[in-house]
Amino acid sequence: MNAEIAEKLVTAEDLKVLIAEKDKVGVRAFFKQSSPAEMSRAISALDKPIKLSLFELLGPEISAEIIATVFDMGQTRIMGEMPADKATPILEEMTPDIQTRVIRTLGEKKAESILQDVKPARAEEIRHLALYPENTAGGLMITEFLSYPAHLLVKDVLNDLRAYGESYSDYDIQYAYVVSEEGRLVGVLRLRDLLMSQRNKTLTEIMVKDPLKVQVDTTLQELRTFFQQNAFMGVPVTDKEGTLVGIVRSTTVREALNKRTNQLFLKFAGIVGGEEFRNMPLFRRSSRRLSWLSINIVLNIVAASIIALYQDTLEKAIVLAVFLPIISDMSGCSGNQAVAVSIRELTLGLVRPREIGRVLSKEASIGIINGVVLGCLLGGAALLWKGNPYLGLVVGASLAANTLVAVSFGGLVPLILRAMKTDPALASGPLLTTITDMCGFFFVLSFASFLLPKLTS
Repeated sequence: MNAEIAEKLVTAEDLKVLIAEKDKVGVRAFFKQSSPAEMSRAISALDKPIKLSLFELLGPEISAEIIATVFDMGQTRIMGEMPADKATPILEEMTPDIQTRVIRTLGEKKAESILQDVKPARAEEIRHLALYPENTAGGLMITEFLSYPAHLLVKDVLNDLRAYGESYSDYDIQYAYVVSEEGRLVGVLRLRDLLMSQRNKTLTEIMVKDPLKVQVDTTLQELRTFFQQNAFMGVPVTDKEGTLVGIVRSTTVREALNKRTNQLFLKFAGIVGGEEFRNMPLFRRSSRRLSWLSINIVLNIVAASIIALYQDTLEKAIVLAVFLPIISDMSGCSGNQAVAVSIRELTLGLVRPREIGRVLSKEASIGIINGVVLGCLLGGAALLWKGNPYLGLVVGASLAANTLVAVSFGGLVPLILRAMKTDPALASGPLLTTITDMCGFFFVLSFASFLLPKLTS
């Protein structure tokens, strides 16, 4: 099958045909004309043996490019599915930052089986980089950059660039960095200044001294703030001794922020781990969902037990059953708003777990106002429907009280969970649901019990 035909193919079935025919030209054309999402869908549709045949057909260099492209699109397991002797050549073709990300996704045993055949110096570098937490400057930085000792002359750097230009062609070069004999960052060298300066000047004379930098443990949120305040394409990363160890690009920070936002959304929806794609193993996906749903069902049984305690009241004033889900749902919505704000402020570093008093006062104020407004609306609807002012009073007061509880608890629970080293995005939802249901049912049925003669007359 020739390349002209292959360029028109866009389906996974077409790709399977190309692989079966060992049409390397056609397979390459397929991926060349495909978007990352199309690549990921096509690869996901392949069985494991066909997938391995694909990367064997493409060769290590092109395989590395494709895996790097689709890695964050549900294809994190690709390298783990390959035999070590097949995965190692592909890993060696990747840039150090991609190598590190791949190794992080593998178990220790699998990672070591791949790294043992990598050049010792490179393998040690990958292991070292993998130790940095993922959402820190150390975990996000690239280690391919240009640095020169401060004593060199301009002509020395220009000669180096000419001599090794081909090697540097894959680097994302915007600046060169000037370091001391010990490797400490002392300046930044703009390439424009380098090209326009006299050849006999030293780098110290033309460099930007005392450049802005971040340390390896700088958090993702701190990096976000840094790039908001400074319109840089990248920032140098140093260790505690000031040694230059890498560069963090602004594009990498934006990608990491988008990824974290997606993970928070999935966690809030009950996806344990904050990531799921449908090409993941079935039982892994099922167990992740069930671990959250199982807790939910237990908590909901606890909430429903309140109804059992007031069964007689409910039987005598069955009209209350209409309002129970409304009060529970409306209060839950109010509480979720407070949860979302607290999680966002925790993420941005605008609030700390110990600031419970301040958060409670802020949320309780909103809870009172919104509770009264919503309670009046629901109570008025009940009054218009049944013409019984006591029914309106019961459901209105219940919704007002439960909204206050839900908003206050919703604002506090993420702080409490963070203080307990528990993921607030994952655990806040079930706890909030249980509390709002229990309190909502209790308020309605207890208020109704007190006014039961007025409701049934």
